[in-house]
Amino acid sequence: MYTNKKLRLALIGAGAIAGSHLTAIQELDSLIGAAICDTNADRAKALLASHSMDMPVYTDYKEMIRSVRPDAVAINLPHFLHKEAAIFCAEQGCHMMLEKPMALNVEECNEIMGAADRYGVRLMIGHTQRYLPENRKARDIIQSGELGKLVMVNDVRLVSYFTDTRPQWFFHQHLAGGGIVMNLGSHSIDKIQWLADSRVVKLKAALTHFGLKGDIEGSGHLWLALSNGATATVSLGGYGGVNRNDTEFVFTQGMLRIEQNRGLSISRNGVYEPVPIEDGTHPFVLQYLDLLGSIHEDAPLAVTAEYSRDVIRIVQTVYESHRSGRELEV
Repeated sequence: MYTNKKLRLALIGAGAIAGSHLTAIQELDSLIGAAICDTNADRAKALLASHSMDMPVYTDYKEMIRSVRPDAVAINLPHFLHKEAAIFCAEQGCHMMLEKPMALNVEECNEIMGAADRYGVRLMIGHTQRYLPENRKARDIIQSGELGKLVMVNDVRLVSYFTDTRPQWFFHQHLAGGGIVMNLGSHSIDKIQWLADSRVVKLKAALTHFGLKGDIEGSGHLWLALSNGATATVSLGGYGGVNRNDTEFVFTQGMLRIEQNRGLSISRNGVYEPVPIEDGTHPFVLQYLDLLGSIHEDAPLAVTAEYSRDVIRIVQTVYESHRSGRELEV
């Protein structure tokens, strides 16, 4: 586990997710907030005020990095800006916490990874599923083997995706890389792979495009074959209705049900019973402890760039499966 060496962190982007990065700075003595950048300075100032924090505010991230010289950056930008920002930050010698999805496609991921390697910086992608308390507890139970062999996984995520509050770039394929599959489905894919301790090896997908904005898909139904022999379905719907975010694991001797931010249940005899979860550490605190350990102690990253690139590869295969109507290997 990481000790307490200090690391100066600058934030690029003051959108909704940036608040979680600020929470990690507040909770970890080993993180120091160096500066924050957003093209809308008032938004950045309001975010800082909401956390009772004070740090320099910039509207140009390149100017911020050249002026402040942070040790690391958190990149919270629209997907189409990830490659440019990550390569620039690597060139400046900054370690990176890059929000998911890593980039628009595998080719961009390769460029980012190449830059990180050339300039000797650590690159971690913000796949937070493995840091959520209910998921961590579920993994402990799965790895104990008490429920037997994993047979199947059913993941459901229903939201109102086409809202006026969602930034407009989300609704355009060339800016977001895709719609609900890229943005939310990547979470489902990561969750399933990590909890099942297995990788997606082939898949078949069907998408719909009934959204009233842009050119992205608004739903996706995915069938996934895992390397351990289990299968999984992912049902993503963005057209409104009742919000839902849960994942059910079926084993030969029982079941687990994860309800995001609501808890974990286990069934050994046909009835679900709640599972107590004691560790409520903020997911972003755990995420930054991983990055800090990698930087200062050469510990392995929990979420590598190679893994995150593979998630993008799976998402791209989903889109190709829908276009071709075929089952495809990943």
